[in-house]
Amino acid sequence: MTTGDGEAAERPSGVQSIDRAVAILTAFSRARPVVGISELAKHTGLSRGTTHRLVSALASHGMLAQVPGSSAYSLGPRLLGLSEAARDQLSLDVQARPVMTWLRDQTDETVGLHILDAAPSRRTIAQVESLQALRRTYTDLGAAKPPHQGAPGKVLLAHAPADVIDAVLARLPGADVRLADELARVRADGYAISLEERVRGVVAVAVPVRDHTGSVSAALSVSIPAVRAGRDELVALTPTVRKAAATLSARLGHAD
Repeated sequence: MTTGDGEAAERPSGVQSIDRAVAILTAFSRARPVVGISELAKHTGLSRGTTHRLVSALASHGMLAQVPGSSAYSLGPRLLGLSEAARDQLSLDVQARPVMTWLRDQTDETVGLHILDAAPSRRTIAQVESLQALRRTYTDLGAAKPPHQGAPGKVLLAHAPADVIDAVLARLPGADVRLADELARVRADGYAISLEERVRGVVAVAVPVRDHTGSVSAALSVSIPAVRAGRDELVALTPTVRKAAATLSARLGHAD
């Protein structure tokens, strides 16, 4: 026997109830912070009655909250505590290490993790070194470096806000047009390559890492002694580096 809208009349299983509750919670977003029962039912494909029962249950646990003076709902206060616990475990330093180790093992080269600070400067915040005798080693972890130099810096700068890019270009008279064109290529290609640009004898490829907002929050790089690789070898590595970056982005909450 089925209801008029095709849903099973019998009480849904525990797993099905969880699936439906998750569907309701994910109907909320920054663009849609307040949603009514009818809209939730339409978004999830559930009947209005089923939606109302699930919303009431979620509200009783603090996962949803009825907006004062309205029949609509917003996400509830209990999610704040859960989000803080999640944030602690979704931080770059916690999530990056196993991904960086995997990438090091796949390439047998040194892997670096880089961020852009407010200056803006590029900072290398972590590395997993190659096990080869001749290898790239970051001896200046945390030190500020020019954001326009090296593959990781170009990836971060290419995806920075326009005013940040303009400020950097303004500091480089005579090179601003060339750099602007290079950053546009990095955005189009999805990666950057450095051939002994910042450190003599070292070449590198870098790709962006995105967080739960979709913003580029870091760059992941593979650095190699120039005697072992050139442009062709770096380009050949990009699918593997991108795979690692996609894994790390997913760990940070990014969804394609």
